[in-house]
Amino acid sequence: MFRQGVVVLVVLSTVFAAEIKNMRIPEIDDEWEKFKQTYNKNYPDDQQDQRRSIWEANIDYINEHNRRADEGQYTFWLAVNQFADMTNEEFVSTMNINKMTSERSGEENTEFKDVDIRSLPTEVDWRAKGYVTPVSNQGQCGSCWAFSALGSLEGQHFKQTGTLVKLSAQNLMDCSHKLGNNGCEGGFMIGSYKYIKINNGVDTDASYPYTARDGTKCLFKRENVGATLKSYVDLPKGSEATLHKAVAMVGPISVAIDAEHTSYQFYQKGVYYEPACNPNQLDHANLVTGYGVTTNGTEYWMVKESWGTTWGMDGYVLMSRNRNNNCGIANLASYPIV
Repeated sequence: MFRQGVVVLVVLSTVFAAEIKNMRIPEIDDEWEKFKQTYNKNYPDDQQDQRRSIWEANIDYINEHNRRADEGQYTFWLAVNQFADMTNEEFVSTMNINKMTSERSGEENTEFKDVDIRSLPTEVDWRAKGYVTPVSNQGQCGSCWAFSALGSLEGQHFKQTGTLVKLSAQNLMDCSHKLGNNGCEGGFMIGSYKYIKINNGVDTDASYPYTARDGTKCLFKRENVGATLKSYVDLPKGSEATLHKAVAMVGPISVAIDAEHTSYQFYQKGVYYEPACNPNQLDHANLVTGYGVTTNGTEYWMVKESWGTTWGMDGYVLMSRNRNNNCGIANLASYPIV
């Protein structure tokens, strides 16, 4: 199960804090103030120097990575974002959740077995076809599992009805505990599908809005149901070919990846490839909304995140495709049947 960790902020001693303050780079004082203003950052006085030190170290990491990317050593670039005042350990424990099980219990899928990949479109973008709702921001809450599952259901509901409805992640967080989900502490896409099936629906986001924190009780209302489902499908573990077919023929597909790396924390653009990724250590859920090939022939998955539009490419990342299942993107893929 994914579970959000608890971030413990270490208060620096007065002497150490003074040393850090003296080590500041005065030339970027304006950038620091702009960063705090842009992302609405407010720190207690005893944390200002600690956050500034972390921010400067992250800027150094970003600049060094981008220098190497400009030289052709990487296929993606990084940028300062809302996570720039967090260590990677803090980022992982706050935005991701504990390692996700690869247990598969959905219907066995046979639809794609005889499909020739060569017959599929070279590029697919379900956003352009109306299947995808705007990018959400999960805040400091480990609720990515809910946004991932609902993103796939939103697409299938649109495919069936012609109406795009943003569904309630808060409904899943507050009401699906019996199916193995635990709100901001983590959950499963499969548990989400099971809840929606048993519950005969999930409310709309408009009627049951997201709060980025656990609710004290379930507020589901039958009259506000925005979508239902009959069952769900697990795709074969590790098969990018089957994921390719599913994205081309079905719509947006729920997936999970290993997202604990600093390179992912500050992703800005380009095709993300991280050789340090462990495909068997999945800790973050998101949504494949399409795929394509860059002008230089690099294949990618188009992936929707739930970290707001200030992260990545307006909330999206291009993940490497057909590079040995990088970051495990094909290890836990699923979608609902409506």
